[in-house]
Amino acid sequence: MLNQNYNEKVVMHSSCLESISSPCSGVKRTLLERSEDSEYAVSTTLVEFKADSFFDEHIHDYGEELFVLEGTFSDESGDYTAGTYIRNPHNSRHKPFSREGCKLFVKLRQFDKSDSKRVIVNTENKTWLPGLVKGLEVLPLHNFEHENTALVKWDANTQFNLHRHYGGEEIFVIEGTFYDEHGSYPKYTWIRSPHMSQHAPYTLNDGAVIFVKTGHLLKKINE
Repeated sequence: MLNQNYNEKVVMHSSCLESISSPCSGVKRTLLERSEDSEYAVSTTLVEFKADSFFDEHIHDYGEELFVLEGTFSDESGDYTAGTYIRNPHNSRHKPFSREGCKLFVKLRQFDKSDSKRVIVNTENKTWLPGLVKGLEVLPLHNFEHENTALVKWDANTQFNLHRHYGGEEIFVIEGTFYDEHGSYPKYTWIRSPHMSQHAPYTLNDGAVIFVKTGHLLKKINE
């Protein structure tokens, strides 16, 4: 098991972690959380496909959520360039591959079965909305019950209010460096903060783009 205590804050700097081989040649993973050493684990990972590599056809029990960080990811339904967000619901099936290679942020087996809508968002073609403070823009990706998922773009030298995370918060830094009073989080850092944790995040000169999920840990701590 890796990072399965949802009452603790977790920070994983992926640049400091070693990637491991997957069952398919040319596909490697960097583990951020995992419930067991199995292909049927609840997990959050960085997945890297080398050029002309593929993964065997498989079923997503309890769903798959991913964000394309680099390159182009493909399956039999289409090609998904960097900046694409995908949700494949419970019991969906596909055979993914990459012609040029790609890097993905992937969450497996973490859906409610009734969250059955397939979602594909090319964030490069969407209009961002104003955030709650000057210097922030928000791009909503998906909402279901208590769970909210979005991208948040931070201008340089932006400060957000001190706030609590009802149902927890999960952040993956896509670009730049994200900060709060507890530390600094460079590109490709994963942060999971528990229910009712609090912080006052900000950016410095480089700004940041982050993938954010909130509210989704409430069910985890009640299981």
